[in-house]
Amino acid sequence: MIRLATTLLPAIHRRLDRLTPLLPLLLRAAFAASLFGYYWQSAGTKVFARQGGGPFDIFTLESGVYAQIFPRQFEAAGYDPSKLSLFHDLVAAMGTFAEFALPLLIVLGLATRLAALGMIGFIAVQTATDVLGHGGTLGRLFDARYQLIDERLLWITLLLALVITGAGALSLDRLVTRRLPGTRPVTA
Repeated sequence: MIRLATTLLPAIHRRLDRLTPLLPLLLRAAFAASLFGYYWQSAGTKVFARQGGGPFDIFTLESGVYAQIFPRQFEAAGYDPSKLSLFHDLVAAMGTFAEFALPLLIVLGLATRLAALGMIGFIAVQTATDVLGHGGTLGRLFDARYQLIDERLLWITLLLALVITGAGALSLDRLVTRRLPGTRPVTA
């Protein structure tokens, strides 16, 4: 038992510590595997017509975007997007753009810390919309039930780890910082 504590455990710890530089890549891979498709599919429902359409669909918001982002206001407007304000149009357009751009930046490892912070803000707004706009139940932590707050806490924790660690060595962030004069390469 003493040998385990004095020799074997420190050796295991040293070997595991050598894997630490892989953590940012593993975090980005976990994001890509679990959330990238979710957000891109969600963004796609906001711009791609269900039938027909063409290559410029991405520049036109579908009316469903207002039902997703502003459910109560859209209902009050009789489900007519033209009765909503410029503010609603801007928020819908910026939110849709963010839903495409931020996950892509994270997966590519470009402006990763900023993109992860943006995603944390996006998730906070998304959660507020789910609860206040759609009548979802937030739930409580530490109650042995898996609810909305538990899910979003896991997402935010993954993103917060990326804010702290950055994108890591295998990223466009690393490539960009190597080429900029007067900058240090990303170490992690």
